[in-house]
Amino acid sequence: MSGRAAFEAALSVSRETTDRLEIYAALLEKWNPAINLVAKSTISALWTRHFLDSAQVFELGAPGARLWADIGTGGGFPGLIVAILAQELRPGLKVICIESDQRKATFLRTVVRETGISAEVIAKRIEEVEPLGADVISARALAPLPDLLRFAGRHLRDGGEAIFLKGAGYRGEVSESLETWSFRMDTYPSKTDPDATILTIGDIHRV
Repeated sequence: MSGRAAFEAALSVSRETTDRLEIYAALLEKWNPAINLVAKSTISALWTRHFLDSAQVFELGAPGARLWADIGTGGGFPGLIVAILAQELRPGLKVICIESDQRKATFLRTVVRETGISAEVIAKRIEEVEPLGADVISARALAPLPDLLRFAGRHLRDGGEAIFLKGAGYRGEVSESLETWSFRMDTYPSKTDPDATILTIGDIHRV
């Protein structure tokens, strides 16, 4: 089964959505040698390793969310996948991608333009962006959990939720985080990586 076929088998989306993903994939392959958006070894598994991996984050976001902020978006994961899926499945959802690397931000804006999706790219450091009051904050392979909670505390609205993709060592990060933060947390096994876990975190407060 091809990567696109595997993606289509996992998610019920329109041909228009998968066509947008094809445009994104082509742009990523074109730009990647110059600015290293993803590891070269993962390009051949783009649809599962990056697209489907990010799509499962979208599925965990609150259905009623109006503003979704993806921090440290990098090559677009999961932020641009969230925006592409939202275009069809949640058209009222606004997506903001924060990426301080100017070259990567230019790439992200190119994808937004070429796919015709609605998303905003902010090319600043996360801590320099004015508090967003987002319903959902997401991040993938960005920083240790204590740092992510600090970012979430800045940009989430009261009652909002953070969704973080984490590797096998997440329990140690949770223990460290509980020294300075209180929060509720649920965990979900990744559908694409047996060593990965998705954390959904709310009620975030310093202790």
